[in-house]
Amino acid sequence: MSERPYLIKVDGTDVPARPDQTVAAALIAADIVSWRRTRRYGRPRGLFCGIGACFDCLVRIDGGPPVRACLIPAGNGMIIDTDRDDEGAS
Repeated sequence: MSERPYLIKVDGTDVPARPDQTVAAALIAADIVSWRRTRRYGRPRGLFCGIGACFDCLVRIDGGPPVRACLIPAGNGMIIDTDRDDEGAS
């Protein structure tokens, strides 16, 4: 018997997540492939290494400091804030 899907809120939008997914995996499954931009050139970034070695997948969860989305398990009701500029990023 599988657990019911979670809902996480990403930049104000409900996104489904499975209990066995990381935040990054839930974003990718929802076709959100970039969720921040580089400071210098504004280039889109999202999941890169997937193992926590880089910092391309940073998000804020429940108002906390930036964390790597690839390392954090999705939790029902999480509020995810990205640094994504919605114009041209998805």
